[in-house]
Amino acid sequence: MSQKKIKQESYFASIKRRDPAANNFFQILFTYPGVRAYFSYKIAHFFFTHHMKFLAELISYFSRKHTGIEIHPGAKIGKRLFIDHGSGTVIGETAVIGDDVLIYHGVTLGATGTSIRHGEKRHPTIGNNVMLGANSTLLGAITIGDNCIIAANSLVLKDIENDTIVKTIYINKCDKKNISK
Repeated sequence: MSQKKIKQESYFASIKRRDPAANNFFQILFTYPGVRAYFSYKIAHFFFTHHMKFLAELISYFSRKHTGIEIHPGAKIGKRLFIDHGSGTVIGETAVIGDDVLIYHGVTLGATGTSIRHGEKRHPTIGNNVMLGANSTLLGAITIGDNCIIAANSLVLKDIENDTIVKTIYINKCDKKNISK
């Protein structure tokens, strides 16, 4: 599908395109926790940007309790974000997410924990058309370029250029001397 057509499609059509298990509008709306978290975020973000931060935080809290997905209402998220499965996903306050991003469960867009003054950027910026694999962790004020794939279980602490695939290397060799029988 061309980039122009993708940008014009509806949110629900974009989910059906990316998830073969998505059958219809009602199934997506009522059974996909990532969709409920995204819509709750939109409402919370409205209140957050209109200086009603307590109400925004309250909506965010109930959404997290209901879906298992934590999206800070201060984050800036583009169009057609799809959080598939979603459990354990965390998106921090200063995170910026572009359009048509796919996030799997357990992803963290977090800070490094180093001391930064209030209001300074401390969470990742994610470009357009990016896929973040399950349990990937992206920390700090880094930038992930457009059209990137971050593989499952990746730890990303540095900027990633456009059109890059970040892979995780697994080491499965065991030392036989340390295996108890």
